[in-house]
Amino acid sequence: MSASATTNLSRSAESGFADGAGAEAAVRQTLDMALRQVGIGAGAVVFVHVDLAALGSAVEREAQPRLLLNALRAAVGPGGTLLVPAYTFSFCRGETYSVDATPTDGGPWSPSADFLELFRAQPAVVRSADPIHGVAAQGPRAHELLDDIPASCFGSGSVFDRLIKAGAQVLLVGLPLVEATLRHHTEERVGVPFRFRKLFTGCVRTADGERRQGWVYSVRLLADNGAPDGTRLEERARAEGVCRVAQLPAGELLAVDAREYDAFVARALEQEPWFTARGPAGDPQLLESRRVRNAIAPPRLPARATMRQMIDGLWTLPRDIVSDGYDLALNALAAQLPMTVHEFPSGSDCFSWIVPERWSCQEAYLETLDGRRLFSHADHPLHVVSYSLPFEGIVTRDELREHLHVHPLLDDAVPFIFKYYERDWGLCCSREQREGLTDGHYRVVIRTDFSFGSLKVGEVVVPGTSEESIVLCAHLCHPHMVNDDLTGVVVGMDVMRELLRRPPGRFTYRFLIVPETIGSLAWLSRHESLLPRLRGGLFLEMLGLDQPLALQHSFVGDSEVDRCFEMALGAIEADGWTGAFRTVIGNDERQFNAPGVRVPMLSLSRVRRPGDPAWPYPEYHSSLDTPALAADDRLATARDTVLRMLDTLESDVTPVNRFRGEVFCSRYGIHVDAYANPEGHRALFDIMYLIDGTRSVSRIARELGVSFESVRGVVAELRRHDLVTV
Repeated sequence: MSASATTNLSRSAESGFADGAGAEAAVRQTLDMALRQVGIGAGAVVFVHVDLAALGSAVEREAQPRLLLNALRAAVGPGGTLLVPAYTFSFCRGETYSVDATPTDGGPWSPSADFLELFRAQPAVVRSADPIHGVAAQGPRAHELLDDIPASCFGSGSVFDRLIKAGAQVLLVGLPLVEATLRHHTEERVGVPFRFRKLFTGCVRTADGERRQGWVYSVRLLADNGAPDGTRLEERARAEGVCRVAQLPAGELLAVDAREYDAFVARALEQEPWFTARGPAGDPQLLESRRVRNAIAPPRLPARATMRQMIDGLWTLPRDIVSDGYDLALNALAAQLPMTVHEFPSGSDCFSWIVPERWSCQEAYLETLDGRRLFSHADHPLHVVSYSLPFEGIVTRDELREHLHVHPLLDDAVPFIFKYYERDWGLCCSREQREGLTDGHYRVVIRTDFSFGSLKVGEVVVPGTSEESIVLCAHLCHPHMVNDDLTGVVVGMDVMRELLRRPPGRFTYRFLIVPETIGSLAWLSRHESLLPRLRGGLFLEMLGLDQPLALQHSFVGDSEVDRCFEMALGAIEADGWTGAFRTVIGNDERQFNAPGVRVPMLSLSRVRRPGDPAWPYPEYHSSLDTPALAADDRLATARDTVLRMLDTLESDVTPVNRFRGEVFCSRYGIHVDAYANPEGHRALFDIMYLIDGTRSVSRIARELGVSFESVRGVVAELRRHDLVTV
C-alpha cells in the first residue's frame, strides 16, 4: 500500500468516518492502486479467489463484497471478464446440483461466500455445469470459458485449461498463492503420485430439467502424506518473481499469469513429484494399505488343487472388484499355474472407463435403539452394499427402507447389491428380515473405507506355434458366491492346466481372470496391439448349475470360432442349446465384441432360458449361491466341453485340393456303397465338391448340415492319399 493510501485510511478511521464514505473511498483507492500494481487492466480475463478479511475492518462487512466487485469491474472494464469460484462439491456430498440455485461453498473463509454469492446473482452471470468445482463468470468471454465443458473438473477442455489458453490472470485477494485451484489442474496434468481421478455421479438440474451425470474429480490420497502443502511452492514462486504482490489494508493482493503459473508448477513437480504434498514421498498403495488395515486371512490351496478345492478355499473371501479379498484370491490362483498379474491403479483410464478405488468394510450392522443387533457384515458380507459409503446414525424406518435391499425372488436370501460408481450407502437383508422391522427408528453403522489401490487381472498363457490367440475369460469378483463366477474361474484354470500338459497347438491360448467388466476393459486397453491376432474367445460363467450348457454366439455370429464351438457343443451334450449375442446372458464377452475391439467372443454357461421367471437361475446374486449348487460332474463336463471346443478349432483347417476333376474313388479304395448307404455316398461327394481351398472344415460342415467329424474324416482320408493339403 502506498504511504498516501495508508495515511488516508488511518485518518478516516480516526475522524470517526470508518463506517462511512471516507473509509470506503480510502479502501477503494487502495484496491484500485493494488490492482494496477499487479497488472490487472482493461480487457483482462481474471479468475478471483477472495478472503474479504484482507480489506480490513474500516469498512462494514456488509459493504465489503460490493466494494470489491466494483473495484474489479472498474479494473477490467466492459471488455474484461471476471470469474470466481462457485464451488459446491455437490456430487462429493451426494447432493443434486442446481446450476441456478445451489449456493456457493465459501470454504474456510466464510465471509467470502457473501462476495461469491453477490457475484453469482449479478445480471448476465454464467455458471458452469460442474457439480463440484463450478465457476461463475461475467463478461464477453464468459460463455467461451464456461459453456460445454467436458465432465471433468480438470484436464483438457476444462475451465482451468481454458483459462490457461486464454492467458487469464489468477488473482488472490487476501489469500496465499497455494489457494489457487489452478495448481490441482497442473497436478493432474503432470500426474502426481498423491492424486488420482475418481468418478462421482449424481443429478444436475438446469432450466431444461434434471439429468443423471457422471463427473471426474482428481482426489488426493487420504494418507497424511498426500495432504496438500503448497508452502514450498509459494516460497519458490515469490523468490522467482512468478507472482506479483501488492498490499491491502489487512493482507496482500497476489496475481499470477495462468499460463506462466501452470508451467512453473509443472517444472517443480517434474523435479520433485511430491513437491505440493505434505509427504514424505512413498508408494501410494503402500501408504493407503497402512492407513486402511484389513485383517483377512490368506486362503490356503494345496498344490495342483482340484476345481472343488479351489471353490472351497476361495468362495467366502470378500472379492469386491478392487479389494484385498480379490487380491488374495488371485494370489492363491497364481500359485497354481504360471500367471502374470497385470495392475491398473485407481484413476487409470481404460478406454472410456476409470478404475475405481479399493473398497473395504470393517464393520456394518443394523440394530434397534436398545442395542439388539438384527444383522451384520460379520454374519454375511452381502449384508452391506458393495462400495457402500460409510454411514452412522439413527434413521426412521421409512428412510432405512430406502437404503435396504432385498432379493426380488427369494424371501430367505440376502441379495448381492453393488454401487461401484455411485455415491450412496446401503444394507441388504432377506425379505423376511425386512418385513420384521416394526420399530419407528433404527441405528445404522457402516464403517467402510475407500483408498487408492490397484485393479488386478491374472493372465495365464499357453504358447502355440503361432501368435494367433484364443482368449478364455472369467471373473473372480462377487463376494461369498460360487456360480457367478467362481465356477467359470476354476473351469478355466483346469482347462489351462490340461493345455499346458499338451504339445503346442496352432493357437496361443490366454486365460484372463478379471474383475467383471472393468477388468476386461483394463486388459484390452493395454493390449490393443494384440487385437489383430485375437481370433476369438469364450467367456465362462455359471457352470456348476443343474442346467444344460448354453452357448451364446458372438456379435458376428458366424465366425470360425462360432461354428467350431457350436459343433463341439452339439457333439458332447445333446440337450445343449445356443442363442444369439446378448440373448442368453450378458457379461464380459460384451467388451470383446464391442466397437473398436470386435473380437468374436462367445460365452458358455448353464443358465435358464430367457423368459423363465427365475432366469438366469433362482439363487443368482444372493447368499444362496453356495458350493452346494456346483456339482463336480457338471464342472467336469463344462471343462471337457471347452477342451472339445478348442480341439475342434485346432482341427478346423482349410483343405486345398490337389486333384482335378472328380476323384476316381475306386483307385484309392474310397468307397461308400451308393445302394446300401445312399445318403453317405452323396455326402462323400458333396464334401469333396466343396474342397477347393476356399472353405474350412467347419464351413463345409455348416453348408452341408453334416457333422464336423464327418468332414474331418473325409479330409483325413483324402490327405492320406495325398489328394489334399492343409
